[in-house]
Amino acid sequence: MAQDVTYSSYLDLDRILAAQHPVSGAHDEMLFIIVHQASELWLKLCLHELHEARECVIADDLRPAFKMLARVARAQGQLIQSWDVLSTMTPHDYSTVRPHLGGSSGFQSAQYRMMEFLLGGRNPDMVTMHEAVPEVAKQLRAELDRPSIYAEVVALLARRGFAIPDSVLARDHVDSWDHSDAVEAAWATIYRNPQEYWDLYELAEKLVDLEYHFQRWRFGHLKTVERIIGFKKGTGGTPGVPYLAGVLKQAFFPELLSVRTAI
Repeated sequence: MAQDVTYSSYLDLDRILAAQHPVSGAHDEMLFIIVHQASELWLKLCLHELHEARECVIADDLRPAFKMLARVARAQGQLIQSWDVLSTMTPHDYSTVRPHLGGSSGFQSAQYRMMEFLLGGRNPDMVTMHEAVPEVAKQLRAELDRPSIYAEVVALLARRGFAIPDSVLARDHVDSWDHSDAVEAAWATIYRNPQEYWDLYELAEKLVDLEYHFQRWRFGHLKTVERIIGFKKGTGGTPGVPYLAGVLKQAFFPELLSVRTAI
């Protein structure tokens, strides 16, 4: 019964607060575990909102999507701030924890990969590292088989009467999005006439917020890794800083960035 529910039972705090299992004996391992666990919870919320926002875009019901996308941007702010906390770990602090991490790496976060896929940053090779958990690999492949949230937005532009070529609408969803002059031209029309296309204009800016915050998260990750381990390889043999620097050049919604030069 509802009256028997407590703060602790509703939030399942007994399990959450018992989910930290330091193995190194190092004081800073608790920080390392909690920052990453909290980040996974924020990613879970982002995915919850993005999945539903995509359904709203498909239904051309944009007003609820605006709230969902704005909430994702706020959650991304929490993810960005987590680097400030983790960066209090010095190279010596991390050196006491790292030997106990084995082959584990944040690179293996299935939720992070799913968020990338949802936004349109797609590389099917990235599913390989999740094969050890077949259900996770299945979910990631299922996402690759359907349009990203940006692909659905572009399809909405076509339904609203903008001249989007069939070649763009029928593109392979497995691949990351390639810049389209026709899509940029559609956004240019919207940005030049915001009063006429206000809901699409607002949708564009909500997406730009996500891109902006995602890149800030990536930059924070890069600088935190650089500060703690320099240019060493990451755990699990991941490339570390060079890889993180490379992904900073990748854009989810390229036309929403290039249109700013065009208008």
